[in-house]
Amino acid sequence: MTTVGTSARTIAVLGATGMVGSRVTGEARSRGHRVLALARKPASDDPGVTPVAVDVTDAGAVRQALAGSASHGAVDAVVLTVRTDPADEDFLVGATRTVLDAAARTGARVLVVGGAGALRSPGDPALLVADDPAYVPAEFRAVAAAGVAQLRACRERPGDDWVYLSPPALLEPGRRTGRYRRGTGTLLTDADGRSWISAEDLAVAVLDELRSPGVERHITVAHDDRRPSR
Repeated sequence: MTTVGTSARTIAVLGATGMVGSRVTGEARSRGHRVLALARKPASDDPGVTPVAVDVTDAGAVRQALAGSASHGAVDAVVLTVRTDPADEDFLVGATRTVLDAAARTGARVLVVGGAGALRSPGDPALLVADDPAYVPAEFRAVAAAGVAQLRACRERPGDDWVYLSPPALLEPGRRTGRYRRGTGTLLTDADGRSWISAEDLAVAVLDELRSPGVERHITVAHDDRRPSR
């Protein structure tokens, strides 16, 4: 299991221009890590960020980017944050397999930022969130199902070094508090039944997991509004 400790490491972020990917990039840089920003049209003025134009469906290009070049060495960890609108399950599963294949060649750890649909419903452990209308209205069923298929693709690779991070039901831009609750396979909710986190705090959780990996392959996080202890 590869870890990304406190010393500088190189982290590849696929989907680096998206809501989650851009926050993961910023959080990684704030901790002193180098970032390989992979996207169709990446750009950055930060000397610690190397933009690389990559189509995640191009397996050869992904392998080459993760393996390193004269401008950057091989990566220590990969964060996959790609999403499609509308939902495209085949694309998402294919991209995930491509990244897992490429990372396995270099020994890099892969953290997949997936979907909440793959979690169990807090009201019924036998029911996936993807199938629970209380959390997933009919118009979002395809998005949730794609996340379930993505986790299944990861589980087809039990010998690889990966972890699948499901966000809570609501993930949106917000404020970085540096606090969050961590769980495993069940959706986390607060006392009012709300399940959410800011993209900024999700990025904190991503970097924390890379620094100190847990034993679970499927984890989740949610906003923590409890006051920090003194």
